[in-house]
Amino acid sequence: MKKEEIRRNIKARKCLLDSSEATKAAERAFSQLEQTAAFMLADRILLYHSLPDELPTRAFLDKWHSRKHFFLPRVNGVNLDILPYDSSRLHIGAFNIEEPVGDDATDISEIELIIVPAIAYDRRGNRVGRGKGYYDRLLAGTRAVKIGIGYDFQLIDDDIDTEPHDVKVDIIITESRHIPIKHRR
Repeated sequence: MKKEEIRRNIKARKCLLDSSEATKAAERAFSQLEQTAAFMLADRILLYHSLPDELPTRAFLDKWHSRKHFFLPRVNGVNLDILPYDSSRLHIGAFNIEEPVGDDATDISEIELIIVPAIAYDRRGNRVGRGKGYYDRLLAGTRAVKIGIGYDFQLIDDDIDTEPHDVKVDIIITESRHIPIKHRR
């Protein structure tokens, strides 16, 4: 399925969600994430601050930030810098997303687990992002476990059209599903 068509369909479905549904879905999805071996074993985790139409991440970050070392992305031109999370060092950055400030960027090789946002995922681990390629460029340089997380309706049955630079996730978690992806070697 073409990425633009997927973006339109998912955007329309997200418009039907109210904040209570979004909060409940986030609680269920992040509860599933907490039960994965990848999360339990990881100490250095890259998360993201959610946009209003994404599965909310704030409560999860607040719950775990004192027990795990979280990092957040910051847009730097066409790439993402990775900086440590500190609630007192945030500002509204690119695309109206809360981003960390400072110059203490961390190399992606030091991250053990990456929670990857997307518009949609297919059952092969492919994802549709917002179309700028930030995460594909970032993920290409890491061996960290990559977990895609979203609403149930963000996991689509059709295969997503891919390009050579697209990077798959290793696990997909939604409010009611936990799907490990078997990558071909």
